[in-house]
Order: sequence, then structure tokens, then C-alpha cells
Amino acid sequence: MAQNAAQTATEERTTLNSSEITAIAHLYRGEVYRSTIWRTRLDTTTNWAVVTLGVALSISFASPDASPLPLVLVGVLIIFFLMQEARRYRYFNVWRARARWMETHFYAPMLHDGNLHMEDNWQKTLADDYMRPRYHVSMMTAIGRRIRRNYLWILMIQSLAFAGKLAVHPTPVENLEQAFRRADVGPLPGEAIVTVGVVYMITWAGIAIWSGQNDKNRALGRRTDSSMG
Repeated sequence: MAQNAAQTATEERTTLNSSEITAIAHLYRGEVYRSTIWRTRLDTTTNWAVVTLGVALSISFASPDASPLPLVLVGVLIIFFLMQEARRYRYFNVWRARARWMETHFYAPMLHDGNLHMEDNWQKTLADDYMRPRYHVSMMTAIGRRIRRNYLWILMIQSLAFAGKLAVHPTPVENLEQAFRRADVGPLPGEAIVTVGVVYMITWAGIAIWSGQNDKNRALGRRTDSSMG
């Protein structure tokens, strides 16, 4: 009898009644709202990074004798904002993925042919995500995506500004040795500062490239499983 009851429940779960459809509509609105709020928070972090870089540029280029050190130190703040934004992106991606899941498996089929295709068990995937919430992307993937979207340009401007400062102030640079001496920071030689800067840029660019390739592989390998994330 229990087996028959379970079978009957499964057979009944081939569509949704009007109350359930209304509940999902409200749920969708809630997920869109949450994703919008977290998307705004992402923009805020990017704005902080841009503003701090702008301040560093203003200080370093205020006069020919101004130190390029602010352009080095601002890198610490930019990376801090990048980490904050990657963390926020992981939250944003949860709400975005849920809203997108409902769009592709609830609204699109309903508008296309009026059949929710619940035999595909998309509703169970959504239910499992609510019962056992988790991040859909790793921290490294989130960092790579944010670098690709915004931070690679910010880091490039920082690096080019530092190189430009060494090249033109206080007078146009005449040779590589002179540029290294201008890059000296206290007991740290300019060669070390420049080397760290090159590694700094290569590392973040490498993470961005890896993230892009990883996203492509995830998309190619995605079939009928959950596409959340």
C-alpha cells in the first residue's frame, strides 16, 4: 500500500496547481530581488577599488618629485577589495543561479508549450538547493571571474601608471638602471620591486585565463545535470 501511495504521489506530481504556481512566482521575485541587492554590492566594491587607485594616481603624479610608492601600496587595497568582491560574488551567484533555473525550467516551458516538464525533476534540483544550500562556484573561480570582468583593467592601469611614473618623473628616464633606482623603496632595491610587480600581474592574469578556460570546460561538460553556478 505504501508503494502504491508513493507511486500515486509521483504520478500526481506532473503539474502544479494555481496556488503552487503563485508561490513559485513569489519565490522567483524574491530571488531576483536578492540577486539585485548583491549585484549592487559587487558594484560598490569595484567603485572602492577605482577610487583608491584614483587617489594613488593623484598623489604620485601631483608633482615630479612625488614618490611612486602610493601606486605600490594601493595594490594591497585593490587585492583586498578583489577578495571581498569574490566572496560577495559567490553569494550573488547562488541567488542568480536559482532565478535563472526557474526561468529556464518553469517560465520558459510554461510560455512555450504550457508543459512544465516536471518529469525532468528540475523542481527536485531546486528543492535540494534550498534544503542543502551551498556555493555553486569555488573561491578561485569567483576571483577569476571578477578579474576578467573588472579587476584586470584596474591592475593594468595601476601597473602602467607605476611604469609611467618611473619613466617621466622627475625627468625622462635615460636608461634601465636609472628606472630601477627610482623604483627603490627604502632598503628594497628597485629590481626586487619591479620583479614582484611583474609576478603580481602575471599571477592575476593567469588566474583570469584559467578561470575563463574552466568556465568553458564546465559549459561544454554540462548536459542534463544541474547548471546552477
